[in-house]
Amino acid sequence: MSLYNIILVVLGVSILGVAWLPSLLKKYALSYPIFFVGLGLGLFSLPLGLPDPDPVEFSSFAIHLTEICVTVALTGTGLKIDRRFSLKAWRIPLVLVLGLMLVTIGSFVGLAWGVFGLPLAAAVLLAATLAPTDPVLAGDVQVGEPGEGREDNVRFALTGEAGLNDGLAFPFVYLALALLPIAQESLGQRLWHWAWMDVGYRTALGVLGGWLAGRGLSYLIFDLPHRIRIKPSAYGFVALAVTLTAYGLTELVHGYGFLAVFVAATTLRRHERSHEYQNEMHDFTDQLERLLIVVILILFGGAIAWGLFDHLSWTGVALGLLLVLVLRPLGGMLTLAGSQLAWQERLVISFFGIRGIGSFFYLAFALDARHFADGRGLWATTGFTVLLSIILHGVLATPVMNWLDRQQGRPTAEEEDEQEQGEEPETEASAERSA
Repeated sequence: MSLYNIILVVLGVSILGVAWLPSLLKKYALSYPIFFVGLGLGLFSLPLGLPDPDPVEFSSFAIHLTEICVTVALTGTGLKIDRRFSLKAWRIPLVLVLGLMLVTIGSFVGLAWGVFGLPLAAAVLLAATLAPTDPVLAGDVQVGEPGEGREDNVRFALTGEAGLNDGLAFPFVYLALALLPIAQESLGQRLWHWAWMDVGYRTALGVLGGWLAGRGLSYLIFDLPHRIRIKPSAYGFVALAVTLTAYGLTELVHGYGFLAVFVAATTLRRHERSHEYQNEMHDFTDQLERLLIVVILILFGGAIAWGLFDHLSWTGVALGLLLVLVLRPLGGMLTLAGSQLAWQERLVISFFGIRGIGSFFYLAFALDARHFADGRGLWATTGFTVLLSIILHGVLATPVMNWLDRQQGRPTAEEEDEQEQGEEPETEASAERSA
């Protein structure tokens, strides 16, 4: 059998699945990422001649595939947030990023280095890789499409956190690199460079570059005279332009591209908020994101089938379990203790710290940049933690969010869909009677 044709069939069936499964599984305690990881595990276990999807051997491919997936997801995340940015309105996401993420990183490093005996640089890298929540796999607990109205405290907090922390976790990846010895540079010199460059300069450029890109693209999209304005049919490509332009230009000047993409998307969202083009741009990024997710999750399942967990130690298992089940939930409850959120909201926000594609990118990036003694062990620990999150959070997302909606006196997503479907025939019938 032709390997090329096998790949085409797998992609075709998978793309059909990602278009169909979210609606099918919406009522059930199951998410489609679980299905595609299982599909990859099954496919790569068969004698089909599929190549080894080893993220260590093919590190450059792993970096760029996960990189583009996260950037596209960040654009879609920014475009669907209706709430305008202000320190007061965005207080909870900022607390989660600037407070909870730091608490999670610090406590994880303390356990990994102080208790389990990992080298300090490896402990910091794992913490930076696994602490940020993921904008790619967290769709079930995030806000709905632009203008949809499902932007309660929990969904907004988790969406804002996922958008912001994929850029703000990067300084800690660079901290792990700075802790590795370099000839003719002392630790103090490396830490000073990290403080002003990786924390200060790159972060500032990420915010500024994203804001400038968002403002410039807003002008090109909405403010030009009608005769030279971009055609509506091309607005999906505009969303891709936002992603690539904001990311590429910011990275060229050594800023954080992930942060810039999210800032650019939220800046663009503020302009002509009710315009239908906002939905068209979001829909395009959502479809592109799902395509990339399919490929990555199948390859992730394939990597598991080909021995990704052969280097998984009991230390890695313990760290993954502690992060997902203890450090994130407990840290979240403590960090949000002073907020005015209801205890149910604090509990759900704290629990749903979903790990995913961003973790793969950070680890691939760091291992490609410098040598860490147990790279495959770090991949195994990260893969186990992401798989645990995909299964645990994927199974619990729908029932927990439905429970929270009922606790808050809101209709569930399923009830809203049924209500909308019930109204459509009545509207059509009314139109026919009027005609």
